[in-house]
Amino acid sequence: MQLQQLAYFVAVAETKHFTRAAARVHVAQPSLSAQIRALETELGSPLFNRARGNITLTAAGEALLPLARKILADADMARREVQELTDLRRGTVRIGATPSLCTGMLPEVLRLFRQRYPGIQLLVEEGGSRDLVGELAVGALDLALIILPLQGSDPALATAPLLREDLVVISSPDGPPPVRGARMAVEDLRDRPLVMFRRGYDLRDFTVGACRTAGFEPTFAIEGGEMDAVCGFVMAGLGIAVIPSMVAFRQPLRTTPFAEPGLHRTIGLAHRRDVEPPRAARELRATLVDFVANAAAADMLPPGVRPAPGVRRGADGQLWTAGLDGLTADPPAPRAG
Repeated sequence: MQLQQLAYFVAVAETKHFTRAAARVHVAQPSLSAQIRALETELGSPLFNRARGNITLTAAGEALLPLARKILADADMARREVQELTDLRRGTVRIGATPSLCTGMLPEVLRLFRQRYPGIQLLVEEGGSRDLVGELAVGALDLALIILPLQGSDPALATAPLLREDLVVISSPDGPPPVRGARMAVEDLRDRPLVMFRRGYDLRDFTVGACRTAGFEPTFAIEGGEMDAVCGFVMAGLGIAVIPSMVAFRQPLRTTPFAEPGLHRTIGLAHRRDVEPPRAARELRATLVDFVANAAAADMLPPGVRPAPGVRRGADGQLWTAGLDGLTADPPAPRAG
């Protein structure tokens, strides 16, 4: 029994006509008829009642039809699955991430992905969460690592929390500690010279918002830098800064955590809800989630970083989060980025 024979059989059963069936499967009518007869011989039973102008299924044909359709559908699915795997030899994945993630977790994830799929071109867009959400919305990105919760609800985006990260204060190791104790409160930032990120940077909005929630306006010693510049200015003794712990642990700077309940941010993965990411992007998503799960199991996540509660990966590579949407269990705090 051959798949081609089953396809011819289904075509005749659905058109109830040998000539029309032959045209549908693009073969000559005598060839189709010969293949149907060979199938009937192999099965040991006629499949059609062949009255002039009236082709109907026999009992054997009625029994075979749903099975034949399923076999053909399964074969088509197998073909497409193999083709998708083959396509991973080439193609492009477009992923966006905030600057701290581009210098923190993302390089190792992309290294693992390139080892598995060396033919896939990776395009990385670095930017703030709001800019990345805009790029997703217009289809310029397949995936984006952003900070949750989003400002405003966007029903066009599917988001899932991935990591929960502490924010810390960095200061020059050559100067005095920012506080006498091992931890500091947001109130301790009052009247302290802060090295501040450029406008539009998520961490700038977060730090200013945290200070205002504590009842004061922050004092800027210098402002306008990206992550590397901010760390460099702090190293030079120009002030202190609030940055993610994922970045801080790799810097030769003094790190001071906040006292409980602390300041945190939730890192999430986003894509357009109305468009399924391409196969290569889904594989990158799976690599990312596996990296987080494996690093957490081996206690190899950076200090102050842990998986978001309930995070796991389903069989389809989707992220599931036990009903969370990027919110932490702590009292409400300004967004961080």
